[in-house]
Amino acid sequence: GSVVASYPYDDSPTHRLTGVYSKSADDEVFKYLAKAYASHHPIMRTGKPNCPGEEGETFQDGITNGAQWYDVEGGMQDYNYVWANCFEITLELSCCKYPPTSELPKEWENNRESLLAFIEKV
Repeated sequence: GSVVASYPYDDSPTHRLTGVYSKSADDEVFKYLAKAYASHHPIMRTGKPNCPGEEGETFQDGITNGAQWYDVEGGMQDYNYVWANCFEITLELSCCKYPPTSELPKEWENNRESLLAFIEKV
């Protein structure tokens, strides 16, 4: 896990594991939507999720192009965009995939304003 808003494409023509910016035709729209979410999240907006084992990982403005972060061939985000014209971003909301129940109220507080801002933009 991490704390970042990721946008298409997740796959790249070269299928390198990481570091390839894979720009979609709607790249600016996707960046706009990802920033709308990230800019309201207290951790995401810093671009420094500080996840255990990945302390040096950073994301400018709290967002990333999926393939630039890591290449995912055949992912749903790309499939839905290409075949259904469905604009999706992926929200990584926690370093922990399954946070304990006791942390859920804090996660809600971290994400409430981001979610509302995202809904307003959509």
